[in-house]
Amino acid sequence: MTAPPRPTLDQLVTGVRAGDRAILARAITLVESGKAEHQALAQDMLQALLPDSGGAIRLGITGVPGVGKSTTIDQLGINLIDQGHKVAVLAVDPTSKRSGGSILGDKTRMNRLAGHAQGFVRPSPTSGTLGGVARKTRESMTLVEAAGFDVVIVETVGVGQSEVAVSEMVDFFLVLLLPGGGDELQGIKKGIIEVADMIAINKADGDNADRARQSAADYQGALGLITPTSENWQPPVITISGRENDGLDVLWQKVCDHRARMMASGEFDARRTAQAVGWMHDMLSERLLALVHANPAVAGRLRDCEARVRDGKLTPTRAVDEIMSYLTATSTSATPP
Repeated sequence: MTAPPRPTLDQLVTGVRAGDRAILARAITLVESGKAEHQALAQDMLQALLPDSGGAIRLGITGVPGVGKSTTIDQLGINLIDQGHKVAVLAVDPTSKRSGGSILGDKTRMNRLAGHAQGFVRPSPTSGTLGGVARKTRESMTLVEAAGFDVVIVETVGVGQSEVAVSEMVDFFLVLLLPGGGDELQGIKKGIIEVADMIAINKADGDNADRARQSAADYQGALGLITPTSENWQPPVITISGRENDGLDVLWQKVCDHRARMMASGEFDARRTAQAVGWMHDMLSERLLALVHANPAVAGRLRDCEARVRDGKLTPTRAVDEIMSYLTATSTSATPP
């Protein structure tokens, strides 16, 4: 069976704007592709759709495995759809470097939301990308916003620097924790708490209810010792139960309150602008490294520098200086008069 022909640029742009889920899925696949010809088409598509993006509420959610992220996101998404929203979930899936397997698994974890006409769930494997963040998450956000989704949730697992990176591409960063007086911090880094816009103690039901309330009080006290990321917002701590759909209305109201406060102070626009420039800088760094590897002579010098750094004969700073000088000289000599 032959594969269907790849859509043209006009078909992609028109289909995404129309909210065609099949075209949207193919558009995301295109931006995730590493092939040069696919990337050229993807960038033309993104440029055309950029004016249609930017209007969504961007919510990042993290937490250690077992904290109940999938159940909470699935229920929250259904609640928001019932209120008239369109909800897209981009699950940043930190693929194992050793086995190649995924940690988050597939979209069947959020089967109600994934199957809803007003919902969209897309796992994005990182394939071992530094920090665990999918390279194309930002581009995927642009696409789902252009497709009319007004709430975009970026889900990631609490395993390291991916959380800090996700916090820098969303409007509101939520950390889910379990009841238990802080023991779960053994599996989630303190730096993640420092960038949280809110902490929600999940599974606050049944026998866990009292422990959850105590944990919330403990974390609220601890947050008082941490300088907040914004002078206009003091991160609250709430208790919820994703399974019982308890407290999710309060959770969403806090997200809306934060957005209103940030927009009133001008911080919302400033943060979005800084994120766009940061995205550009990240892409520039990635392209420069790709340029190094693409040039055989420079790549050879890189391997030589790596060997001398390993042997303790060259400092990393001097190695970078040497590689950049060689790259500049090579690029200059290759430039036609």
